[in-house]
Amino acid sequence: MTDAADSLSIARELILAPGGLDVARVDRVLGEVMGHAVDAADVYFQLAREESWALEDGIVKEGGASIEQGVGVRALAGEKTGFAYSDEVVLPALEEAGRAARAIAASGAQHSLAVMRPAAGHSLYLPVDPGVSLTDHDKVGWLERVDRETRAYDPRIVQVMASVASVYEVVMVATSEGTLAADIRPLVRFNVSVIAEQNGRREQGYAGSGGRFSLAELVADDRPLVLAREAARQALVNLEAVPAPAGSMTVVLGPGWPGILLHEAIGHGLEGDFNRKGTSAFTNRIGERVASPGVTVVDDGTLARRRGSLNIDDEGTPTQCTTLIEDGVLKGYLQDKLNARLMGTRSTGNGRRESFAHMTLPRMTNTYMRPGPHAPEEIIRSVQKGIYAVNFGGGQVDITSGKFVFSASEAYLIENGRVGAPIKGATLIGNGPDVLTRVAMVGDDLKLDNGVGTCGKDGQSVPVGVGQPTLRIDGLTVGGTG
Repeated sequence: MTDAADSLSIARELILAPGGLDVARVDRVLGEVMGHAVDAADVYFQLAREESWALEDGIVKEGGASIEQGVGVRALAGEKTGFAYSDEVVLPALEEAGRAARAIAASGAQHSLAVMRPAAGHSLYLPVDPGVSLTDHDKVGWLERVDRETRAYDPRIVQVMASVASVYEVVMVATSEGTLAADIRPLVRFNVSVIAEQNGRREQGYAGSGGRFSLAELVADDRPLVLAREAARQALVNLEAVPAPAGSMTVVLGPGWPGILLHEAIGHGLEGDFNRKGTSAFTNRIGERVASPGVTVVDDGTLARRRGSLNIDDEGTPTQCTTLIEDGVLKGYLQDKLNARLMGTRSTGNGRRESFAHMTLPRMTNTYMRPGPHAPEEIIRSVQKGIYAVNFGGGQVDITSGKFVFSASEAYLIENGRVGAPIKGATLIGNGPDVLTRVAMVGDDLKLDNGVGTCGKDGQSVPVGVGQPTLRIDGLTVGGTG
């Protein structure tokens, strides 16, 4: 792994040096912003190199690479935020962005600028460019091999789409509190989508994997072929699916990716900005029981090599494991610096932004429910009639009310304690705070997703992780087609 000094050295070389900048000049710009009655200020530099390849119908139809770099300057005064950015990392652009950001606070008490010191973060992943570990020929070769072997898996498979992508991101943050921190963030992902057809009926399956490591590690042990077989299996299962039942019933959620329901229906409602503004269903409920006993939910940005993990957040704060709900009781919210200051608490290391051109928001990292005492087989046996939801597709949630709607992409009937026929068209409908109180059994099989999550908020997208053990939820509304 790397330490803070290594990351700062790389960031200075790749971001500051080409534009003739150094830490002293950045410090001077921060001092000028702080001289105009703001509470806090920061400067965020970013360099991102992205590469992707995509195959469809046996042909590599897309191959692209891009480089994005720039700097964002932010000034905070009370609840107001002044923000400006430039895609030129040079002193005149930095100074102009600083003048624009500080314009929100023309008068009032001035705050001093702390002495700039390098800050340490975690060492959760290697500071490598993940795309250079494979040649372009090998990247294309893996896509073609996935297409070829997936089609050979079953004659009913009529279409294969596959893609591979890598990102090498370098960020550096300087703050008025004296923090100078950097992070070198690799990110890779491999996706496979399959369409199977039988008697005029077409169904789809999907599998993906990724994380903060190299492409060579991603394809090790023929991982893309494992994903291809999983996507094909899902599509073929769905060809046999019968219409889903409808009504209020017991629902068993599988481990891993079904944690996306937890992320959307509950996680967003625990972000600091929504609670400071009083728009979350969880506002002013710290210390209250909001879930069944045995339900513990955490957000952990410190898991090694995970897609949602960060050595530091985008404000220079080291990430941490934050307990949100403990044994059913609400313990806290996810905070960035602005909302933490206004709520009289501290940042939890959840200040995140899509890029230098976006403002920081409190966002999730890896959000999951901790395991409980029950074996998954025991949970299934306890259900006389219900459904078993293994995978989810799209969904939506209203933060204020907590109401959600999610579509299951792979689900089965449960009858007399046994998993039965696959079903199609199952939609889970409920309310986030309410559904937590309906958790009747928590499995001992905690699983995190395979590294494919992307979270959207206020027009910004960031990589995240989700997870959970097998869960039994009683009295959940299922919208079906049968």
